[in-house]
Amino acid sequence: MLWRAETSWKTRVCLQHVRREGGFTYLVLLAIVAVMGVVLATVGEVWHTALKREKEQELLFVGDQFRRALNLYHLHTPGNARPYPMSLDDLLKDPRAPGVQRYLRKIYADPLTGSTQWGLIKGPNGEIFGVHSLSEEEPVKKSGFSLAYSAFEGRKKYSDWVFMYDQGQIAGGLLKKP
Repeated sequence: MLWRAETSWKTRVCLQHVRREGGFTYLVLLAIVAVMGVVLATVGEVWHTALKREKEQELLFVGDQFRRALNLYHLHTPGNARPYPMSLDDLLKDPRAPGVQRYLRKIYADPLTGSTQWGLIKGPNGEIFGVHSLSEEEPVKKSGFSLAYSAFEGRKKYSDWVFMYDQGQIAGGLLKKP
């Protein structure tokens, strides 16, 4: 009997010790979960910003492709009257040319919306002067643009980034030097 009482006393002491440690372990586990949540939220935000910056760079590339195509379409018109295309499909295959004349390989998708639908800047006769994204999101990049994109400085949304051929530009998208 004495042996059982001793065992029983030791068991009680051990159980009390385990209970105290169990509460401490629970608090440590809660702290670890909270820290992991904060770290994952920060990583998610950084990843989202990096992805948005990448899409901005892609939008600048695609917009420049449209700008160059509009430039080439305009410059390859014989004679004095140099019209602009009436649709983006005219940049894929110029209906004025006797053979196949392409200024774009494909109608690029807007990297921000994922759609091939673009906002069009049209002239009085319906000719296309430029394109812009249909995204109303706020850009990450607001300054530090190259000369070709200097008009994008301070714009509030991506749809304000207009890619159009300006007669003061050359095929590379840079302004001519005076």
